[in-house]
Amino acid sequence: MSELASSRSYFNTRVLTLIAAAIVINIVGGQINDALRLPIFLDSFGTVLVGVLAGPIAGGVAGLLTNLIWGLLTNPVAAAFAPVALVIGVATGLLARAGWFRTIWQAALSGVILAAVLTLVAVPIQIYLFGGVTGAGSDFAVAYFSQLGGTLVSSVALTVFGSNVADKVITAVVIFLIVKGLPERLSTGFPYLRYTRG
Repeated sequence: MSELASSRSYFNTRVLTLIAAAIVINIVGGQINDALRLPIFLDSFGTVLVGVLAGPIAGGVAGLLTNLIWGLLTNPVAAAFAPVALVIGVATGLLARAGWFRTIWQAALSGVILAAVLTLVAVPIQIYLFGGVTGAGSDFAVAYFSQLGGTLVSSVALTVFGSNVADKVITAVVIFLIVKGLPERLSTGFPYLRYTRG
């Protein structure tokens, strides 16, 4: 309970500014993905950054708001996956709190963990709201696994996990490098840095 109360106090001006910037970063990355039909998503760099710097609650808020705003502006599908974005932010903050962003290898493994966790949330949404396909570049993989004899659930799960492993490992490693390179004047005011740099 004390950790939760402490986390709530972390919403200082710098963290709120970071969340706003993260939302823009996420949406721009997602729009690039939509335009190029990439098999990865590029829409959670900001969320992971907030989770590493400011913890699970701030990370969850950044992810949730990203998808809700993005859904209202241009992409209704994004709004449906707001719970997934929330989970990414929360899980990132918890991994950072556990010290899993102290080395590049830990960051890469954190990306794999994020992919596994979000798969549990994303698969039911993708199946029950969209019939397994959402118009993303990874939809061909769902069809491929289905043609091989997989069930809809297994085909979607393999596709979601597979595409997100690449995406989240890249995201986590890039954010690790950014955080490690932050100068002192830019890193003050972010409470979770002590777990990453400790």
